[in-house]
Amino acid sequence: MADLTCQFLVIGAGPGGYVAAIRAGQLGLDAVIVDDRRPGGTCLNIGCVPSKALIHAADEFHRLVEAGQNAAIPGIAAGSPSLDWAEVVGWKDGIVNRLNNGVTGLLKKARVRTVPGRARFLDGKTVIVEGETGETRIAAETVVIATGSVPVALPGLPFGGKVISSEGALALTRPPERLAVIGGGYIGAELGTAFAKAGSRVTIVEAAPEILPLFDAELVRPVRARLDALGVEVLTDTKARGLASGGSGDLVLEGSDGAERRLAVDAVLVTVGRKPLTEGWGREELVLDMDGPFIAVDEQCRTSMRGVYAVGDVTGEPMLAHKAYAQGEMVAEIAAGNKRRWDARAIPAIAFTDPEIVSVGLTPEGAKARGGEILVGSFPFAANGRAMTLGREDGFVRVVARADDHLVLGIQAVGAGVSELSSAFVLALEMGACLEDVAGTIHAHPSLSEAFHEASLRALGHSLHI
Repeated sequence: MADLTCQFLVIGAGPGGYVAAIRAGQLGLDAVIVDDRRPGGTCLNIGCVPSKALIHAADEFHRLVEAGQNAAIPGIAAGSPSLDWAEVVGWKDGIVNRLNNGVTGLLKKARVRTVPGRARFLDGKTVIVEGETGETRIAAETVVIATGSVPVALPGLPFGGKVISSEGALALTRPPERLAVIGGGYIGAELGTAFAKAGSRVTIVEAAPEILPLFDAELVRPVRARLDALGVEVLTDTKARGLASGGSGDLVLEGSDGAERRLAVDAVLVTVGRKPLTEGWGREELVLDMDGPFIAVDEQCRTSMRGVYAVGDVTGEPMLAHKAYAQGEMVAEIAAGNKRRWDARAIPAIAFTDPEIVSVGLTPEGAKARGGEILVGSFPFAANGRAMTLGREDGFVRVVARADDHLVLGIQAVGAGVSELSSAFVLALEMGACLEDVAGTIHAHPSLSEAFHEASLRALGHSLHI
């Protein structure tokens, strides 16, 4: 057995883990990172990045289909487009490979040692890594747990055969003719939309009264309208019970009234959520306080054990890569002796649906629940010149602020391409902007960002263009 010692040990090379290791190396710490997969974790390898590639590919194909039928812009027509999904998946895999190599290069540049294999804790300072070439014992001064999360399976629909997770969906060599998506959260809505554009007949099954339950009804409404236009069937207040026996393989559904319905399917994509990966790496050897299924951490991502930190999905909601990035960077800074703490008030949540949804900070309902009077200003893209020229006028930007001092509390938007406005929204919250700050900032014309400016003006009571 080989023995290693280091100052900074990271278990898991996902977004939080590899960023923590890179930053630690940049700060001069002797850092080691352990994972049994290629660096990048779920997000880079089988999640955020590959899914957005396929979503974009489906968008491009659907635009060609629309241009051949009824283009959004008069005067444009196309022939009959073809789709080689296997080739698209190969293109997607090429992007993932480039980013994998990029992360590997960044780790080397920061002088981080990578130990491939599966780690298991012996105590709070020591792990055993089982790799292809044998075992390695690693002792460290500071340990970061960044083990991430895994898809949640349904008891009646275990993964296998025609029942797939999001990882399986991203590896399909052709779009299924009939696809059922179980779970109408952002993952299900994103992938369901993509496969519908690629030619699948899609049904989204959601147990709650509405899809995208993390967002309010006003934001979800344009997405539902677009799903209807794409021919996607959405069944809410409906539960999936399993696959029918007897060879048909139909999906058995149960409505809120208890009535049974059968749905003929070629594939069933289960996207009912993700759970933190807290087993299989020796957690029982540690004395960690838990917060439900998650590892409990404080504002510096410290666990209940001295010198042991946790970052990313394993620490709780929101389970987002950019949250993990920020936590990983902070923990490395703290280990190097810098004073840092974690503030979760300005984390953007984005659904890459069609249209896209962005939410950062408090919604009107959330702000009201905290007490005090609020101001809300909303500006529709139907009154935005750039949206008109793009042929996509659905959606709006909404700003929520305190009534007394006009401090911006939250910003939400729904519309084509609004994910790229998220940085402006986050910056406004992070800098403590008031409505007057946004309203007094000159926004470029014509651009979608003008809707942010106009929404702030409207909250102040003097919108210019509506």
